[in-house]
Amino acid sequence: MNTLFPTLVIGAGAWGTALAIAIARNGYKVVLWGRDAEHVSEMKAVSSNERYLPGLNFPENLSVTADFEQALALAKHVLVSVPSTAFPAILSDMKPLIAEELPVSWATKGLTPGTGQFLYDTAIEILGDSHPLAIISGPSFAAEVAKNLPTAITVAARDETFSAALASAMHSPTLRVYTTNDVLGVQLGGTVKNVMAIAAGIADGLGYGANTRAALITRSMSEILRLAKKLGAQTETLFGLSGIGDLILTCTDDQSRNRQLGLAIGRGLTVEQAVAEVGKTVEGMHAAREVMLRAKQVGIEMPIVEQVCKILFEGYDPREAVQELLSRDQKAEDPHD
Repeated sequence: MNTLFPTLVIGAGAWGTALAIAIARNGYKVVLWGRDAEHVSEMKAVSSNERYLPGLNFPENLSVTADFEQALALAKHVLVSVPSTAFPAILSDMKPLIAEELPVSWATKGLTPGTGQFLYDTAIEILGDSHPLAIISGPSFAAEVAKNLPTAITVAARDETFSAALASAMHSPTLRVYTTNDVLGVQLGGTVKNVMAIAAGIADGLGYGANTRAALITRSMSEILRLAKKLGAQTETLFGLSGIGDLILTCTDDQSRNRQLGLAIGRGLTVEQAVAEVGKTVEGMHAAREVMLRAKQVGIEMPIVEQVCKILFEGYDPREAVQELLSRDQKAEDPHD
């Protein structure tokens, strides 16, 4: 058994729990940490996470705790699964409690609030460069992973030994795990697709149909590729699981919270009402401004992201936003433009 494990999963939401279950199923000891002591007590009592993944029992080697310091002291690998808005604070809390070379991975998709900075860069800033770091991404809904339904994901890391070990710990007959060293491309795909899923949901909520959805996904991919090219990410990555795969999944399936938010807005709810209806973290809302900031920093246009920002934060009417997209100058199609 690899010396990188046992694993501590920080974040007892749906995705953190699903990954904890997946690793524990492979025979590794896993500890799942949750901030809410009452929630942790509930999970201990029934050996499942009824709030987020009801009816799915934990493997025997998966335990839960609310003791942050003790859990970190015993961990050989930490996997963070918290919203992007909480990511910097969690790493800052971890820093004085972990050994210098402890491997750290995360399944969080987004950018650091207020900066347009990718989480990998934030992790290095906070933790230093002595920790092997990895990102878990790709087209995956937590409930389907927890239910052992066939899924494929990607692990991105600059340390190939760590990425191989992490991939091996998660890999199973129903969870296929690929590896890459393109940490930038994987983060880019996993972040921007959430914003595009809000746009797809809005279009469907307005009743615009399958033709509109297909066009929107295709043009969304063009915007992602444009940003990738400017930032230096590998194009091949964006045509893989953590790019087009994740984009298609999130834009088309109603399990996506980002799509749910868009659908509610398209049906006529206010943004505040739509957020309340979804009732859980919608990463695309947090990412939209940050993606727009990053696009402006490098001097490129992202019209779909721009219209999503107008709808979410400026009270823009969704139909007017669609009309603005349709009224853009006619030109030859270029997947990178």
